[in-house]
Amino acid sequence: MKYESGDQAICFTCGTQYDAPLSSPPSSCRICDDPRQYVPPTGQTWTSLNECAQTQHNECTTDAHDPRIHYISTLPKVAAELPPGLADTTTTRKQLGIGQRSILIQTAAGNVLWDLVAFLDDATVEFVRERGGVKAIVISHPHFWTTHLEWARVFGCPVYLCSLDSQWLNTTDTHSARHFLTTTTPIPRLPSVTVIVAGGHFDGSMVLHWENKLFIADTIMSVPSAHTRTPRLPNTTSYAFMYAYPNMIPLPPHKIHGIWTAIAPFGFTRTYGGFAGQNIVETDLRPEILSSMKIFLRTAGHEKAAVYDEFVS
Repeated sequence: MKYESGDQAICFTCGTQYDAPLSSPPSSCRICDDPRQYVPPTGQTWTSLNECAQTQHNECTTDAHDPRIHYISTLPKVAAELPPGLADTTTTRKQLGIGQRSILIQTAAGNVLWDLVAFLDDATVEFVRERGGVKAIVISHPHFWTTHLEWARVFGCPVYLCSLDSQWLNTTDTHSARHFLTTTTPIPRLPSVTVIVAGGHFDGSMVLHWENKLFIADTIMSVPSAHTRTPRLPNTTSYAFMYAYPNMIPLPPHKIHGIWTAIAPFGFTRTYGGFAGQNIVETDLRPEILSSMKIFLRTAGHEKAAVYDEFVS
């Protein structure tokens, strides 16, 4: 496909796109340099959408339980599919970006794309348009902003970000596609979808509520023990709350309490994480999130955290 930003530099590790051309990329990626991310041992590397069209492809799948929910993930092309001269290079077999998924949600009023992957190709565009296109893109936090202006241009829709994180923008919005949220609010023209500004991981980290579902990204992350529904031993958590997930830096008590205050008014029986394998289904997941918060903080030695006084009404 033809990209408007096809030659702009993209950090291969996190998928963040910059205004600079690939021929003269930034000296470093400010997203990866931040304590919440990392530069891999192999060092900083750069790519572009045009270059990734040779090495990457997206896989689009539909949720097994709800046919209105679809996942878009980026994978490296297998060696046999690569052009001559590229099949033997190790860099072409790597996956672009962090490994998150974008989630297409089909609502009665129109579709929303929750979070993004960096790569976009014709097959992905066709998959999305066959299901009604996109009325709005909403992105939880800067780690998943990636190539959002290219996505917004292709689908002709606005992209919603939180203004509290605007200092992390790295591209110029020449088409006025960006719209900034400051507080919890329904998405314009999509009244059944509410964006909740919860903070924590980033000051403007957001989650998305629709029907009985909460799309949690990295604001709240489900952990492996969440899939063990019974028996549940004491102090078993289902969710974690981190400032930095790869670097294992936890959030302080007041940030975790702020997340609870933001989501407590909303009912939900399913949570959808930012990565494959992180969906959790239960009758009511609010008690499980609150219990995980209390275990998380008590185990870390925070004996007087305000969240201990919270209960599910």
